Amino acid sequence: QVQLVESGGGLVQAGGSLTLSCAASGRTFSSYTMGWFRQAPGKEREFVAAHTWIGGTTYYADSVKGRFTISRDNAKNTVYLQMSSLKPEDTAVYYCAATSSQWGVRDARVYNYWGQGTQVTVSS
Repeated sequence: QVQLVESGGGLVQAGGSLTLSCAASGRTFSSYTMGWFRQAPGKEREFVAAHTWIGGTTYYADSVKGRFTISRDNAKNTVYLQMSSLKPEDTAVYYCAATSSQWGVRDARVYNYWGQGTQVTVSS
């Protein structure tokens, strides 16, 4: 079992920056691919970024590429999402997720564990 707790959400002006953190329980954090997803009101949950546990490969949605950076600290059992040049369309609840899979990591269905989410609001 893996429990995930996100933090770092809040209100920020357009063009600003914010860093989300996701703390994971369990001793096998380093064996999980970690992902970030987001869901805006009235929209489906969408992939944002992922960091695999083999090779540390990172994946990004086209909409955030060049603005967001995913990283992880296995010693702290924590994954981060650094967000910069934020836009109002980035407003959403952001979720951290974990999967033992190395494949299909853009698909929410491969993730076994989810956090409760943290709200990010970008004002124009």
